[in-house]
Parts: sequence; C-alpha cells; structure tokens
Amino acid sequence: MTLDLPSFSACDALVAVMVAVSASDQQMRTAELLAIERIVDHTPIFADYDVERIRAVAQTVMTLFEDEDGLDGLFTLIRASLPARLYDTAYVLACDVASADGRVGDDELRLLTELREELELDRLHAAAIELAAKARHRRA
Repeated sequence: MTLDLPSFSACDALVAVMVAVSASDQQMRTAELLAIERIVDHTPIFADYDVERIRAVAQTVMTLFEDEDGLDGLFTLIRASLPARLYDTAYVLACDVASADGRVGDDELRLLTELREELELDRLHAAAIELAAKARHRRA
C-alpha cells in the first residue's frame, strides 16, 4: 500500500518521533505522555509551536503504525520534515521519552536503534545521549 503522507513541520517531526517511541511498545504510559507535554512546553525549539497540532501528529503516527510499511513511512516523513541539524535533537527527545517511565523496553530499544540508523547518528554520540537520558530519569 502506498501511503499518502501529510506535510509536517520540523516541530511536527520531533513530536512524531516522541509519539512513535511512546507507542512502540503498544502502551503509551502516562509518564511518557507527560514527558512529551513537558518537552513541548519547556524546550526552546517548541517556543512557537501550536500545541493543538500534537493530536493530529499523534494520529498520523498511530495510522502509520497500523500499516505494514508504516515505520518506513514514518522515517520518510521525519527525514523530509527535519533538517539534518536537528537529527540529534530528535534522538535526544526520543531517548527522554523512552526513559521517562524509568525503563526502556525491547520495543523502544529497537525503535531507538532504527531511528539512530535512519538519522545516521554517530554511535558514540548516540551512546552519550542514551546515558544522559538514563541518568536524567533515574529513580533513587
């Protein structure tokens, strides 16, 4: 099936990455959803973002996940919408959402790995981002 992909802004693509990581294990946990809300509310890149778009972006991600080639469609959409200078930002946000509930499951790890590869991030840089996210969300 050929997907008719919407047009996304760079911020939409960042939101899509966060939603995808949260939904990757078929359980969008409250901690992950709150992390997305906090990130959008407090991260400078989202200063002018229309938060009303989050629902439409999330619905697009969920629709893509229902399709057999949905993950490829998601990555196509992200690469088309996100400038390369924001690839590491996308990975940072994805890792923060994945770590928000204190654990990163196998499905989330697989999606993070695929995202890192799709965005052609250096493995060492990605490891530093992952470690920082884990440290930020560690419980006592």
